[in-house]
Amino acid sequence: MHSPSVTISAVGFDLDETLAIPTRDRTAILAEAIDLTDAPPVTREQYLQAHGQNLTADSRVPIFRDLFEETQHSDPEHVAATYRRLIGEALEPLSGVESSLRRLRTEYQIGLLTNGPRRAQRDKLKRLSWTDLFDVTLITGELEAGKPDPEAFEALIERLETQPANTVFVGDDVQADIEGAAAAGLVPIQVLYPEGPPPSDVARSTIMREELPSGLFNILSEL
Repeated sequence: MHSPSVTISAVGFDLDETLAIPTRDRTAILAEAIDLTDAPPVTREQYLQAHGQNLTADSRVPIFRDLFEETQHSDPEHVAATYRRLIGEALEPLSGVESSLRRLRTEYQIGLLTNGPRRAQRDKLKRLSWTDLFDVTLITGELEAGKPDPEAFEALIERLETQPANTVFVGDDVQADIEGAAAAGLVPIQVLYPEGPPPSDVARSTIMREELPSGLFNILSEL
């Protein structure tokens, strides 16, 4: 059964693994940051758990402070700065996505809603030269809540001056992006890639990541 067609006026995007892709494995980057700063070992799973508890933080310092809470031999500020630098150096835009976003902006309002500390995500946008690419740029480190909390999506809707049912949200994370957007009333489109999450039944549509720059317009026209 097909959902009724809607008039789309705005498109929101996730950043990491959707529009920007790491050129190195995040686990390896974390391990290098730990090694360079002589910090206690941290697994990727431990980091993600601490990250999820600090979505509205200004920087990654609270994340590493939580991780190193039981040790006296670490400097969370140093580790956070090192990890931020390494992440930024290993990030590149999805091929063709910048020109696609500029074209999309001529027909729709476009926004960015990304989970993460303010300093980390702003640094990524600066390195990508994307500080002015979107009509609205929201980082959960600057908000009261992070994805999948409806409050984060409501902030995006308010800033875009649109309505949830008229707004598409494009992302890869099933819980944060797809289920979060759907719960807030937006139209979720899931970005797929070989090592990513499987398609979600909640997604209105799906698209392979490498096809996003050229294929998103077709999906939008069919909604």
